[in-house]
Amino acid sequence: MTHPNWAALTEDDTQPWETLDSRQLVSGFRTVFEDRVRLPNGAETTYQYRPRGPRAVFVLPVTAQGEAVLIRQYRYPLRATVTEVVAGGVERGEDLLAAAQRELLEEVGGAASEWVPLPGFYPQPSISGVIFYPFLALGVTLGDMHHEYTETIERLVVPLAEAYRRLDAGEVLDGSSSLTMWHARAVLAGRGLL
Repeated sequence: MTHPNWAALTEDDTQPWETLDSRQLVSGFRTVFEDRVRLPNGAETTYQYRPRGPRAVFVLPVTAQGEAVLIRQYRYPLRATVTEVVAGGVERGEDLLAAAQRELLEEVGGAASEWVPLPGFYPQPSISGVIFYPFLALGVTLGDMHHEYTETIERLVVPLAEAYRRLDAGEVLDGSSSLTMWHARAVLAGRGLL
């Protein structure tokens, strides 16, 4: 199950910047490199970035009753709790749909009867090679949540119209959640759900 644009989320065949030297600054889960590069105009500069490779899934769950299932999650770097859609990293070798199903179950105790892939995107292409793959999950039923010990999450079930009022009012401050909801809007409207 893929969206047509997912195949285009690849490196270009030719690269206008020439890598002269590369060193790893940070290892582990969030690897960071610093490269010395030559630009097309001949200038040389250094560039720090997360390499291409890490992936994450984002899920907008919608119940059969037409409710959006959002989360309120504490984000330590912000020192704030923000409204988001379900999301999480894709494990090495894990199928994208399987990752989305796992995250839906973990974060909101959900299972969906239908999955719709949405356009994928690069969340911070100036500093990161991470790729995000969003889904719309329909016919969601809710049960027990299975949060990781590091997560502080509150499940928030609201009518779809209220979820989109919040999006339009600028109350969904997480950019990736906002874009996932924006892409889902046309599908939901086309099905008469919004």
